[in-house]
Amino acid sequence: MTAREIRLFGDPVLRTVCAPIETIDDGVRALVTDLLDSVRLPGRAGVAAPQIGIALRAFSYNVDGRIGYVLNPVLTEVRGDPVPTGEGCLSVPELWHDALRHPWARVEGIDLDGAPVVLEGDGLFAQCLQHETDHLDGRVYISRLDPETRRVAMREIRESSWF
Repeated sequence: MTAREIRLFGDPVLRTVCAPIETIDDGVRALVTDLLDSVRLPGRAGVAAPQIGIALRAFSYNVDGRIGYVLNPVLTEVRGDPVPTGEGCLSVPELWHDALRHPWARVEGIDLDGAPVVLEGDGLFAQCLQHETDHLDGRVYISRLDPETRRVAMREIRESSWF
């Protein structure tokens, strides 16, 4: 098992817009293995490549017994008005706040064979798809909080033992 250490808020890789995967090689295959091993740990719904220090467009997911990955994901559709949704992040441990998320989402990308992958769903899966694609665009969920809640979250981060 190659579960990787999760990078924490403040690490520059989490603010980096990730590069698309141009060639599927042994390095990309190893990245997928690490993402899948990392997301299988208890309490994890998703792990994006930058969270394990790799600035490439890939993430894994583990929601309601559905485990997988996608390369070069693009959030292609959302439905419904954004609603405050309780959210946390492995890169911002111990915090939980309401972020605005659409109740349904679709992501399109490819797998290790270059075949198309379409992931879509509602509830926690929709939240995961939006959260993980945000990571690939250099965004952490705190940026989705209303201004007052974001101030509270930033204070909690500064006062945390891990920051």
